[in-house]
Amino acid sequence: MQIDVVAAFFLFGAVAQLLRAPIKMPAGLYQTLTLFLLVAIGLKGGISLASHASIALLWQSLAVIAFGALLPFVAFPLLYYFGGLSRVDSASMAAHYGSVSIATFAVALALLDSSQVAYEPYFALFVALLEIPAIAVGLWLARSDNSAHNPNEVVREIFLNQGVLLLVGSLLIGFWAGSSADKLLPFFGTLFHGVLALFLLEMGRVAASRIGSLRQYGSFITCFGVVMPLIGATLGALLGLWLELSIGGTILMATLGGSASYIAVPAAMAVALPQANQSLSITASLSVTFPFNVLVGIPLYSALISHFMA
Repeated sequence: MQIDVVAAFFLFGAVAQLLRAPIKMPAGLYQTLTLFLLVAIGLKGGISLASHASIALLWQSLAVIAFGALLPFVAFPLLYYFGGLSRVDSASMAAHYGSVSIATFAVALALLDSSQVAYEPYFALFVALLEIPAIAVGLWLARSDNSAHNPNEVVREIFLNQGVLLLVGSLLIGFWAGSSADKLLPFFGTLFHGVLALFLLEMGRVAASRIGSLRQYGSFITCFGVVMPLIGATLGALLGLWLELSIGGTILMATLGGSASYIAVPAAMAVALPQANQSLSITASLSVTFPFNVLVGIPLYSALISHFMA
């Protein structure tokens, strides 16, 4: 499978870090790139949603929410019973793998665009919907430890953290503005692939810098970081088929199912489950699952789904 040119920048960043080359992006620029990607995906999704809103989309959205609530229930027993993690650590990591990675989704979008594979243009709505249910289920799975702190702080962090707020806000603006927001697309559309390449360059460096942590947590976390995306992607593909999505839409749903959050969920879990080992979850999602999806998973999902749906 050929690596997409955008994904190659992730590999470049990882190799540079392993060679201890002096490539490090300023923190302010990294935050700017993150903001750009969230706004671009949300805005384009909102513009498309304005012309595609329907009862059918409502039912699809409810199915996606149920899907997001299901994934932590799949991940939790693997972590708790097979991995031997504590209940709170298992619940926290399950929430990470029930939620989504906006960067992984962006890579899948870039691959579909470069391959000229059509997909439902309102998919950003599904990304926003998948951010929330996994966090709620993760907190419920950890309930026996009485670990949740101030409920107001938890709710605020779930709904008002940067990732969710920017994505949902941009989606609503695009939906409200409709076609009049097209004047922003020369900026958020034309520059999307270039910004994503720079973002992945830094992500490759960060992911490679955490490889040493895998020795601390053992081989199970590495195996889980590969197996769980395959399970989630399979369930996502089945959901896409059930919802009668296009080939591109089914690939995106598989990608969302196979991804793991390392932005929105860690922020929420740091408030809700402060005693959980957040480093464990971030290492698995960022140093194992994200590279696997970018370099292997997304091309694999795309090839298999395209073959069987063609």
